[in-house]
Amino acid sequence: MAFFWYNTQIMKWTKSLIQTLRENPGDAEIDSHKLLIRAGLARKVAGGLYSYLPLGMRVLRKIQQIVREEMDRAGALEIVSPILQPAELWRTTGRWDTMGPNMFKLRDRGEHEFALGPTAEEVFTDLAKGLVSSYRQLPVTIYQIQWKFRDETRPRFGLMRSKEFLMKDAYSFDADAEGADKSYWNMYHAYERIYGRCGLKAVAVQADGGDMGDSLTHEFHVLADAGEDGIAFCEGCGYAANLEKAERRCPAAGDKAEGSGFAEVHTPNAKTIEEVAAFMGLPADAFVKSLVYVADGTPVMVCVPGDRDVNDVKLKRFLGAKAVGLADFGTVLRVTGANAGFVGPVGPADASLRIVADASLRGATGRIVGANKDDFHLRDVDLARDTKIGEADFSDLVVVKAGDVCPKCGKPMVIKRGIEVGQVFKLGTKYSAAFNAVYKNDKLEEHVMIMGCYGVGVSRTLQAVIEQSHDANGIIWPASVAPYMVVIENLDPSNAEVTKVADGLEAELEAAGIDVLVDDREERPGVKFKDADLIGFPVRVVVGAKGLANGGVEVKRRADDKSKTVIAPVADAAAAVRAALG
Repeated sequence: MAFFWYNTQIMKWTKSLIQTLRENPGDAEIDSHKLLIRAGLARKVAGGLYSYLPLGMRVLRKIQQIVREEMDRAGALEIVSPILQPAELWRTTGRWDTMGPNMFKLRDRGEHEFALGPTAEEVFTDLAKGLVSSYRQLPVTIYQIQWKFRDETRPRFGLMRSKEFLMKDAYSFDADAEGADKSYWNMYHAYERIYGRCGLKAVAVQADGGDMGDSLTHEFHVLADAGEDGIAFCEGCGYAANLEKAERRCPAAGDKAEGSGFAEVHTPNAKTIEEVAAFMGLPADAFVKSLVYVADGTPVMVCVPGDRDVNDVKLKRFLGAKAVGLADFGTVLRVTGANAGFVGPVGPADASLRIVADASLRGATGRIVGANKDDFHLRDVDLARDTKIGEADFSDLVVVKAGDVCPKCGKPMVIKRGIEVGQVFKLGTKYSAAFNAVYKNDKLEEHVMIMGCYGVGVSRTLQAVIEQSHDANGIIWPASVAPYMVVIENLDPSNAEVTKVADGLEAELEAAGIDVLVDDREERPGVKFKDADLIGFPVRVVVGAKGLANGGVEVKRRADDKSKTVIAPVADAAAAVRAALG
């Protein structure tokens, strides 16, 4: 009896602390952020910080449950580790300094340093070191669902980029590379199941490991116009990669020469490619864009076609650098002899300056470059003849754009936007070696464990579902993660017969494992219907005195228009709801 009382209380709208908003919040830029707040799922506390309200918590718990079930199905073991992590662990890998200002750092009363965990490689590796000693214990994958903290420079888009977020992170430990591959793909396929069960159309794309590791990694993206990440797709062969990683098949450089040698051209105040191109009446691809970077403290000139942008991630990887960034104005002037906008690969002031170039410039002739002299450019430059760029200095260094040729099949690629909701990494021994996390084989020889790392943005997934599944009226939840699968609109709460039917149908559906919210408010039908559409319950059931007098209740799927509304006799209503849920 007590259990039934508890359920009836939380299944009534008037007892559920639901408050919807008619107007969009002023700071919300994308649809999912607006609907998150308007539908009463969350409330902003401060920039990048949100309270999850009862409806939001129900969605969050359902996503967690799906994640937990698929992790368990994949053989992973759940633990929970502290949010507060000691600095000593991070210093073991050197990341206490390299993670930068994104990490929240603090001291306790004893002046011991800690971080609010932005991720958990160090904690989990140290844990495995203490738990695993023999090959007989491997492979093993451990995971947690825990809050993470990152001091985002510009928190925005609601839960998409926040300072505090809920994340599932898992770590695999294997004895050899073959086992590590199996663990990686085991998690990869688990992620496919997770996002499928959440009702998301997620795609896996190749990615760059960044601070996490330099090995194989895939990101899982939900395609959406509001996505922060650009993704290169080949619709021919299925190649997909984020723009940090995406490659393209380089076209032949082509001969644009108009003479047998380069000549100086006066280009007063024309610094940008656009300005010089307009001044000379030539297309941007006739020019070479030359930029001075600093890689681990050493200047380097980077040359790309005039109509392309340098990909800093590719450049960093090609140079084998820990950090790269554009040089300051003083450095540019010192190493080239000119101010930014007039620099080029022909005879820079510092003859030792290394010059690298995009692979599409290999063999390029007749190009226009900066003259390393303010207000001047050089035309008809042959990069092989007139510069010191060697064969080893060419690489794919540009950001891929629409129309570029797929590196796999040679067909044109398209660019789409995505919301990253998860990522899998093949870490190797980057962290286990730093912690001396070893096991003994059958000959009692010590070997370093091989690791993988796997993250799911649980709170971000909640908002990604909204972004991918909504219309002008509100959210359209998949039944698997909806706050309630069904809303029963009691249009006459003071009518005992109507209430009896609504409550009886609720009890029948609950007994069948279908969670139900009864809207028992004394409100106009139009208000109730608008709120139901805004929140996005997958199925709406309307129970009213007039409908009962005419033979039944209305059953309608949120995703359907009114023409598909079903009128079901009371005795058949539960079956109609189950059919509507699929």
